[in-house]
Amino acid sequence: MPAIADARFQMVQFVFPEHTNQRGTLYGGRLMSWIATAGTLAAARVARGPVVLGAMDDFDFLTPIHQGEIVTMEAQVEFIGRSSLEVGVTVDAELPQRGASRRATSSHLAFVSLDEHGRPRPVETKITPASAAEAAVSAEAEARKTARLLRLRRAPGGDEPIPAAARHAVVLSRLVRPEDALSGTLMFAGKLLEMLDEVASITAVRYCRGATVTASLDSVAFHAPLRVGQVVDFRTVLTHVGRSSMEIGVRVDAEDPRSGERRYTCTAFFTMVHLDEEGRPAPVPPFVPEGAVERRLWEEAAARVARRRARVAQLRLATGSNAP
Repeated sequence: MPAIADARFQMVQFVFPEHTNQRGTLYGGRLMSWIATAGTLAAARVARGPVVLGAMDDFDFLTPIHQGEIVTMEAQVEFIGRSSLEVGVTVDAELPQRGASRRATSSHLAFVSLDEHGRPRPVETKITPASAAEAAVSAEAEARKTARLLRLRRAPGGDEPIPAAARHAVVLSRLVRPEDALSGTLMFAGKLLEMLDEVASITAVRYCRGATVTASLDSVAFHAPLRVGQVVDFRTVLTHVGRSSMEIGVRVDAEDPRSGERRYTCTAFFTMVHLDEEGRPAPVPPFVPEGAVERRLWEEAAARVARRRARVAQLRLATGSNAP
């Protein structure tokens, strides 16, 4: 039985210009895709077969990553259920000229092992912690899984409050193409995460009329897979505005173009930050909720904002990051 240390996988990326925004920093969606890739490789090795991303826990940028830096993602399988795998991913950035690395972010992902028909397949391998430290990591991963399942039972898929029509909204549709699939006909979740970030960014840019960067993504669960040939609908709405930040909600639905059948896929909440010409946080236009729907969205978002601030503060304390 492998220990956690035996189930580690490291992926290294160099940040090229095509990976960055107009400020020369790495796109949040691109990093999310890299994290999903590293996690998938680690999980697939342990599961000895294809896996699909079922959920991604909170993702917060502690520091920007710049063009020319080296990004190292270390993924490790921390707990295995019947057919599920809990994977932790840490991301460090390093400027080659300096040689010292810094923690940029971290996240936790849940994968499901699949058989040749795309159905959940039991994972025969189990993680056996080799030390007290590994036992603590495994216990935390199991607790995250339990808490996630409880949240999903309390908030069944499809009930997320993304209205069909609202101010400061974007609607985008596209086909799932063969190059979007990792195995068989299932869309790779890393591609979807990158698209989610893009449509959220469009909404934020249109509102503040300036450059934005991704600051965080709240936990997101994928309730149904996306398949090659399906139409994917993205619907966004501005839910909250701070001094220089905006929260954007994005709902994803899939449609079979032949039958017209629609299936709810996920809802994600992004925090985007407006930047000035020097790359510093800049004020955004004030937003006053209008009507019952916008007021409800604002109140629910305000609670998420408070939790997010506490979460980031705790993460900075744990990693020793003093970045603003």
